[in-house]
Amino acid sequence: MMTRPEWMATLARASAEELQGLLAPLAPLPAHRVIRGPEIGLTMLRGRAGGDGAAFNLGEATITRCSVSIEGGTLGHCWRLGRDRRAAELAALLDACLQRPEWQAVLLAEIVAPLRERQQAAAALTARRAAATEVRFATLATMR
Repeated sequence: MMTRPEWMATLARASAEELQGLLAPLAPLPAHRVIRGPEIGLTMLRGRAGGDGAAFNLGEATITRCSVSIEGGTLGHCWRLGRDRRAAELAALLDACLQRPEWQAVLLAEIVAPLRERQQAAAALTARRAAATEVRFATLATMR
């Protein structure tokens, strides 16, 4: 069973086109009311360096946040990197629906699981490409 932080992370990484494409064959989601946003802002990215892990400000990143409410008062939230307002609103709506037992099983199986598989496949491809460029310094030392 997927936890809320896991599905929120998956939804926050999905594009509006992906979300709309997966939502199209499903029954209409409940009507929602936007509580906050979607609004665009900045957040400070923090990094850690050195042996003691001292924190430093790495830079700023653009984020979009949105909060919605569905019938029954369930709130859904989304914070995502980038400026995609539609994706933030859809992700917040899906977060609210996923908190409801009558929607959770269907949405996890039909939307979140396929998104997660795509994201994991893309991450694995990136890791394989990066591994192909790895330089082994021990090997270089023996080549002299």
